[in-house]
Amino acid sequence: MKKIPVREQNKEMTESTPGKNTGSPDARAPAGEAERSEAEDPMAGLQADLDRFRDLALRSQADFENYKKRSAREKEEAIKYANSSLLQRLVAIIDNFELGLAAAKEQSAESPIYSGMVLVQKQLNDLLAENGLQPIEAEGKPFDPNLHEAIGHEPSDRVPEGTVLRQTRRGYRFNERLLRPAKVVVSSGPAKK
Repeated sequence: MKKIPVREQNKEMTESTPGKNTGSPDARAPAGEAERSEAEDPMAGLQADLDRFRDLALRSQADFENYKKRSAREKEEAIKYANSSLLQRLVAIIDNFELGLAAAKEQSAESPIYSGMVLVQKQLNDLLAENGLQPIEAEGKPFDPNLHEAIGHEPSDRVPEGTVLRQTRRGYRFNERLLRPAKVVVSSGPAKK
C-alpha cells in the first residue's frame, strides 16, 4: 500500500465532497438556499423560544400580582376578625349575665340591683355592637340552618311549620360572619291527632 501525504488526502477529499462544487454558479445556488434555510430554522426556533419565555414571564408576573392581592386580602381579614376568639369567650359570659338578670327580675323588677344590672348589660351590648358583634334574633323567624341550630321540634297550632318557636341560646354575628349559631326550638306545625 502506497503512503499518501496528509495534505494530498485533504485535497482529494475537498475535491470529491458532494455539495461543495466550486465550478458553475448553478451548482452554488442550491448550496446557498440550503444555508439560508438552515439560518432561518435556528431563527424560527429562537423566536419560538423567545415567545415561550415571554409568555412564561407574563404568567409569572400575573401569578405574583394575584399572590400579592390574595396576601393583602388575607391580612386584612386576619386583622378584621382578630378578636373573634375573644368575643366567643365573652359571649358565654354574656349568656350567664343574662341568666342572672332574668333571675334578679323574678325576685324584684324595681330593685336597684336589677336596674344597675340592666344598665351594665346595655353598656356591654353597645360596646360589642360598636366592635361588630350583632345578636341574631330568631323567635318568630323562619328556620335558617345557616344561622340557627335546631335542638328540637314542637307542635304548635299558632306558629306555622318551620318557624322558630323559641330561642334557648342567642346567636351572634361578627362583622357579617357567623360567630355562634342560635340554638332554637322549631315548630313542626299543628299537632297530629
